[in-house]
Amino acid sequence: MFIVGLTGGIGSGKTTVANEFAALGIDLVDADQLSREAVLPGMDALNCIAERFGESILTPEGELNRTALRNIVFHAPEERRWLEALLHPVIRDMMIAALEQSTSDYGILVSPLLLETSQHELVDRILVVDVTEETQLQRAMRRDGSDESTIRGIIEAQISRKARLGAADDIIDNELPMETLPDRVLILHKRYCEMAESK
Repeated sequence: MFIVGLTGGIGSGKTTVANEFAALGIDLVDADQLSREAVLPGMDALNCIAERFGESILTPEGELNRTALRNIVFHAPEERRWLEALLHPVIRDMMIAALEQSTSDYGILVSPLLLETSQHELVDRILVVDVTEETQLQRAMRRDGSDESTIRGIIEAQISRKARLGAADDIIDNELPMETLPDRVLILHKRYCEMAESK
């Protein structure tokens, strides 16, 4: 299976781009979705997180309060490292299982931490969705309702824009008009189909 890794910083529009590929019939494996599944009630990872940070990290329904956890770990690097060491191996195993079930011409692994983790080892090609840091801030604050310092903490925890672009095989400039996106995705889709056939 030919796998494309789709990544970009917070607020870059990864999901919007990924949905364009899905509309063309391509199977997506979404790391964010898997990370949510990894901490569902009853999962070992959620129990470990609650033991580490206390019951206040849970909602009244016993689910993970993601905003509360985010506010802790992106202001305390050692806690973020602990959380990553817990979750990354679990999520990686879930990714591999999901990618193996893909039946489209090629698969796409959508992950904000593709380049910060060993996840990039799972893909044949890296597609970066790129916007300026100012755009990241505005979009993420509007979408998540988080304050600027939390969003900046997330941006700083992710690989730098320069390093991300340096690792890219392909780039989608998501500052360009949205109506041009489907055509730009279609060009890449055709290229990836050719690459998958010749793999």
